Amino acid sequence: MQIVLTVTAVVLSLAAAGAIIRIARGPSLLDRVLAADVLLAIFGAALCIDMAANRHLNNLMLLVAISLIGFVGSVTVARFVADRRENVRES
Repeated sequence: MQIVLTVTAVVLSLAAAGAIIRIARGPSLLDRVLAADVLLAIFGAALCIDMAANRHLNNLMLLVAISLIGFVGSVTVARFVADRRENVRES
């Protein structure tokens, strides 16, 4: 079990590092938002792995809150970008 936890920790750490690099370098706002969503998903996966490994549900409310924040943030940015593109077409 310890080997599985170590492998998942390494994989999630590498994925988080890639998402952070994309947030820093992202050429557009949508790239940065997508990378932030990926980072939230990675954090949620880490919480799920912790709950499964230690057999508890202490982080369940935090996981739900993170999921809602990610969803609302993505929808907000998508609507902002869609409105911005509409205004460009009208000009």
